[in-house]
Amino acid sequence: MLIKIQKSENSAGISFTKNILEAAQINVGDEVQVTIQNGRIIIETAIRTRRRADLKALLAQMPEDYQPEEFDWGKPVGKEEW
Repeated sequence: MLIKIQKSENSAGISFTKNILEAAQINVGDEVQVTIQNGRIIIETAIRTRRRADLKALLAQMPEDYQPEEFDWGKPVGKEEW
């Protein structure tokens, strides 16, 4: 399949069809790893290291005598309401 390189502001880019993205299991907004090997551009899905936090495990790490306290962040800036 031939894909034309398009000008995009101060860069150049290519667009992938929905079928190509589905076959590569890539979604719009995903990060990809781009490398050059022997004059070829290689685009690979980035390794996803993100995982869900376990709230119960995080809370178990809190000291039993923990007491929350207020903190003075100063005067409001912008449109905050207190």
